[in-house]
Amino acid sequence: MLAVEFIRSNPDEVCRALSRRGALESIKLIDEIIRQDLILRETLTLQQTRQQTLNQESRSIATLMREGNQEAARKVIERQKDLKAEIKAFGQQVTDSEQLLSELLLAIPNVTHESVPDGLTTKDNVIIHSHGDLPSFDFTPLPHWEISERHQLIDFERGAKVAGAGFPFYMNAGAKLHRALINFFINSAEPEYTEVRPPLFVNAASAQGTGQLPDKEGQMYHTEDGFYPVPTAEVPLTNYFRDEILSHTDLPVKLCAHTPCWRREAGSYGAHVRGLNRLHQFDKVEIVQLTHPEQSYQVLEVMREHAEKLLQALKLPYRCLLMCAGELGFNQTKQYDLEVWSAGQQRWLEVSSISNFTDYQARRMNIRFRPMQGGKPQLVHTLNGSALALPRVVAALLEHNQKEDGSYELPSALEPYLT
Repeated sequence: MLAVEFIRSNPDEVCRALSRRGALESIKLIDEIIRQDLILRETLTLQQTRQQTLNQESRSIATLMREGNQEAARKVIERQKDLKAEIKAFGQQVTDSEQLLSELLLAIPNVTHESVPDGLTTKDNVIIHSHGDLPSFDFTPLPHWEISERHQLIDFERGAKVAGAGFPFYMNAGAKLHRALINFFINSAEPEYTEVRPPLFVNAASAQGTGQLPDKEGQMYHTEDGFYPVPTAEVPLTNYFRDEILSHTDLPVKLCAHTPCWRREAGSYGAHVRGLNRLHQFDKVEIVQLTHPEQSYQVLEVMREHAEKLLQALKLPYRCLLMCAGELGFNQTKQYDLEVWSAGQQRWLEVSSISNFTDYQARRMNIRFRPMQGGKPQLVHTLNGSALALPRVVAALLEHNQKEDGSYELPSALEPYLT
């Protein structure tokens, strides 16, 4: 979340940033945040003043008793009852104000970086660069679901029978390709990133820490006892250091993990959600970094390059997009998306998002570090990226590498992992 001090000191800047996002409802909350912050600070002052008076009078009681002035001491004791009642009442007001202020702050998205382009829709995203040539065929290329059916790679129908739409079975060579991609992505991240096998369920505090709550409740599955299947490994990996103070020598922290991911994607029909295009359960390799605040935007570029090198090794044509303000997620200050070309569908498919959250998540999770020069602990900056999400990579590989006779080839980078 944003620091209330930042909002208090820069209300116009915050409102401009929210306007760029199209977050008009959040703008309406800024005045109330400033008002509640003032109420909280005034109440704290009153509580502290009463407490100081109580402490002074407590010391005076001992003096009066030593001097034998019992009556004066009794009057002070009686007056203290009212002071204690006021202190208790102010304390409850402080607790209520803090709770309300926290709820208001949780509803304010992050401030966009100055390099993020204006705009509210996908047409306003900026193509930074493209890599690779789009394939040309002497035949009509098939979409991946037809290739898969021909080779019995993925069983969508039985997945729907067993679990529901969006929960496919990967079969035979399809399962082996899936496993090969996971190992390729993980091995490409090591040894720079520490591999982690995290919990696949998290609690509400963790989901709130990374910003899935309260913004994305409708996209997350949850259990009756309060657990959430992870929508991405970002959630457990970043929360690993929640409420901890790191040393400056610990930074940057670099973690990677493969997990299945569960999301309640919007229910719709048609080719754009057919096959592997949109699933409720899918696998992904995630990279996460916790960095010094002065380095996070440089790290963002490094993480983007890491994800791009994976696509280059797989010889898939792709493009890199800088997301406009209105297309940023709630927590992001800057985000790149990588999209691969779907030869069988003749459109671009997102396979990775790489984002900088600056201190927005760290403030929620209270993750700090001790600066090298000493002084008060500071919030780290957090970043994450998909490296990569599997389903659409599988789709693109099958479609890009298909032959006229219905066969397909896979890139040499995967050969060591397919044996």
